[in-house]
Amino acid sequence: MLNKLQQRLQQRQAQDLIRQRITLESPQSTSIKVEGKSFVNFSSNDYLGLANHPKMIEALKSSANKHGVGSGASHLVIGHSHQHHLLEEEIARFLGIEKAVLFSTGFMANLGVLTSLFDKKDLIVQDKLNHASLIDGGLASEAKNIRYAHADMSSLERQLQQSVETKLIVTDGVFSMDGDIAPIDELLSLKSRFKTSLMIDDAHGFGVLGEQGKGTLEHYGKSQSDAEIYMATLGKAIGGFGAFVAGSKTLIDSLIQFARSYIYTTAMPAPIAAANRTGLELLQTEPERRVNLQKNIRYFRALAFENDLPLMESETAIQPLLLKRNDKAIRVSQELKDNGILVMAIRPPTVPQNTARLRITLTAEHSKAQLEQLVEQLTKSIKVV
Repeated sequence: MLNKLQQRLQQRQAQDLIRQRITLESPQSTSIKVEGKSFVNFSSNDYLGLANHPKMIEALKSSANKHGVGSGASHLVIGHSHQHHLLEEEIARFLGIEKAVLFSTGFMANLGVLTSLFDKKDLIVQDKLNHASLIDGGLASEAKNIRYAHADMSSLERQLQQSVETKLIVTDGVFSMDGDIAPIDELLSLKSRFKTSLMIDDAHGFGVLGEQGKGTLEHYGKSQSDAEIYMATLGKAIGGFGAFVAGSKTLIDSLIQFARSYIYTTAMPAPIAAANRTGLELLQTEPERRVNLQKNIRYFRALAFENDLPLMESETAIQPLLLKRNDKAIRVSQELKDNGILVMAIRPPTVPQNTARLRITLTAEHSKAQLEQLVEQLTKSIKVV
């Protein structure tokens, strides 16, 4: 076995596809310390700058003093605390949806939904660029799982013509590597026409998009109930950790009873749930963070276009710079790092072949000077390599 694994590692190394971890030595922020050096950070999903917010830290400390650290058990044994209960209620109330249930991670939420609610008589149709957790959840489901070309409604329409008991369209709200937003109007039209249900993974839209930060559906002026299954994470714009699924009482009660990734795992610690509650509150009481993020996105894109940088089409905080070749993406990322800027190179299999890129992520707390520094250095680095 080990020989086979070694060969696979060597093959990935030869293709410039080896992933490397870096060790963060400071809180998440626009300025961070890695391996003893300081960097301007353009790689975090902390879109609203809440991960190190003083109120978040205080909420976690206060709850730890009261509830301890570990939750000690799964939700259905004795791990479901008052903090979890309140967080679920507050999420549902914020979204205007009947009920919500917490999962320890977004991966577990998606796996739980797709493996527990559908059987061999059902059809799951997914966007080709959906997050890996959705793809894996679909493959693990008893239902037939097929994929349509990215954001291609003609492709989706062809797949939906199959005759089955239940059909589910599954899409990211904001696609994590491209930064584009799902075509919600068209999806809802096909949903109505083919009498299907819709699931949205809004990990990168929740808290960021929409007038109140309710995500992709609000961004398009739609009701949260237009998607029968709404999933989002709490470790990105909210600045905490974990995930939730929201929908009807029947949906949520079914997940609590049948989702193995919910039933058979230890609940998130109560202090984390308390911090998530504070993040949700800050989302509503500090709307200027979303406003500032949008200003930063517009300013960065304007600077990038002025300097002919090969940005992909995106109006979100995810701003991919398409470099195509794996080796070029690695070298530009390293050149940026050598000059005090941290931007990760993203390569296959995370993205399709020949679409290697730098995944630039912007936050509400980036300054204009930092954005200008990034564009100036990108322009130089691309020319150098």
